[in-house]
Amino acid sequence: MAAELAEEPQLAALMLKEAWRRVRRRLRIGPLHRWRFAGGAPDRLLVTPTELRRGDPLIAADLYAGIFYFSGRLVDTSGQSPFQAVPPSPGWNAELQSFEWLRHLSEAGDALASANARALFTDWQRLSGSTITPRTHDVDVAARRAIAWLTHANLILADADLGFYRKFLRSLARETRILRSVAPEAPDGLPRLRARIALAFLSLCLPTGVGHMRSAARHLSDELDRQIFVDGVHISRNPAANLVILADLLPLRQTFAEQNQPVPKGLIKAIDRMLPALRFFRHGDGALALFNGAGVSEAHLLTALLRHDETLGDPISHARPSGYQRLAAGGTVVIADTGLPPPSAVSGEAHAGTLAFEFSSGAHRFVVNCGAPARADSDWRRLARTTAAHSTLTVADHSSARFSSQGLVERFLGAPLIGGPTRVPVSRDDSDAGQRFTAAHDGYAARFGLAHERTLFLARDGGLIEGADRLFPAGRRPVRLPDRTPAALRFHLHPGVAAIRTVEGVTLAAGREEWHFSANLPVEIEDSIFFADNSGARPTLQIVVAFDPRDQDAVAWRFVKRR
Repeated sequence: MAAELAEEPQLAALMLKEAWRRVRRRLRIGPLHRWRFAGGAPDRLLVTPTELRRGDPLIAADLYAGIFYFSGRLVDTSGQSPFQAVPPSPGWNAELQSFEWLRHLSEAGDALASANARALFTDWQRLSGSTITPRTHDVDVAARRAIAWLTHANLILADADLGFYRKFLRSLARETRILRSVAPEAPDGLPRLRARIALAFLSLCLPTGVGHMRSAARHLSDELDRQIFVDGVHISRNPAANLVILADLLPLRQTFAEQNQPVPKGLIKAIDRMLPALRFFRHGDGALALFNGAGVSEAHLLTALLRHDETLGDPISHARPSGYQRLAAGGTVVIADTGLPPPSAVSGEAHAGTLAFEFSSGAHRFVVNCGAPARADSDWRRLARTTAAHSTLTVADHSSARFSSQGLVERFLGAPLIGGPTRVPVSRDDSDAGQRFTAAHDGYAARFGLAHERTLFLARDGGLIEGADRLFPAGRRPVRLPDRTPAALRFHLHPGVAAIRTVEGVTLAAGREEWHFSANLPVEIEDSIFFADNSGARPTLQIVVAFDPRDQDAVAWRFVKRR
């Protein structure tokens, strides 16, 4: 680890920053925490927020039976409390501790579900809630837990006696005091934002002073202004982050209104920006584009969120601040990443997919990126983040951005991007003929002395997609290529697409849609893998155009719609 830190000043700076953040957090919840977080409890719950996520009664039945399947791992508690079980993974523990699975019990909605919810809450309070540890009170998990308790309070408290009611309110009050203390030291990005959302909910749902309510609203507005670009995309550049955030922000806005409190301006602005951004990233089949950590789309949640979008116009074509392009015509949608990687501090899930694109036709996705696995499997996730898992160009099977190495650094920091493109110039031209953009990046400049440029055109009728990819010397840097260094263009296909080799190229079919791919160089069909599927990773195919940059510096290709 020391050698890696010596070679990577950026990584060393991130390590120091994270170490200091953990020290500050520890000071806030140190040995005296049981006294600092003790105190009175409110006498009532004022309001219960709405839940937009849908539960599954079948999962509720598993919970009744003591079967807890979280983050790709299954634990059968055999009659014991799940909070006594040894967590099989950090992801499993986070899901258990978050209590977000209460929505499945709420969907069941019977007396047994309420009794089970109360029993599990009591287990948590007895086995986990009495002490404050990173395993039980990670700030992101604590924030999710507080929101889940508030949202499903009616389920938990149904038929509860007065003693349990008071115990529940005492726990909420204690969690509020803990969150107020640790929120300033939360990791940047979604965890810090979620902590502010949770505190805003708590200030509205529990009797609290005006000062606390105003402070929670102000801090939330400031965090939303900082983390949400003016085009509505989250600072992580993950399209799916909008789903997660809006699922909390919309009920929060409603809760402000129900309590006759002014809705913070930052909250209004964020919602007004983020809802159109969801439509920007939406393909013809309703799924979100797979960039920078996006995986399986929750279709029912996306539909529920878009009911609140009052703009009703066509999505914007260029999300300039976040760096995405959308070309749309005649039922064909092309979405491309033409932006810089996110800041290192919020890049733990970011992908090395600069200049990658996806396209859908009608109700079918044809070209995709591999997407993020649903399981918290570090090997799969690392593979999914590589450039080769995206529909773009790779040089010598290297990624255009680098990740920290596995080991102590990854366990401490996660796996942030520590190198990648520093410049991504973009130009766009929309004319009567169609829509076109040209973008380039220098992600291969340091290693190979090369820059990658991509031009992509969508005809006005949506029946033709033309592209050209070019490698050229990056400024005055010498070009350094090993003896055998092929470059490759990759076009990953959705599992629902059938690919047939022809003399001219490859014919692609999905439903009643059919497209033909061709290029000015030989085309191959190879195996690929699609991670963003409800059933888990699925085998699929990819079109590959390999070439040697010393002999051929550019490749032209096209997709033509046949029906």
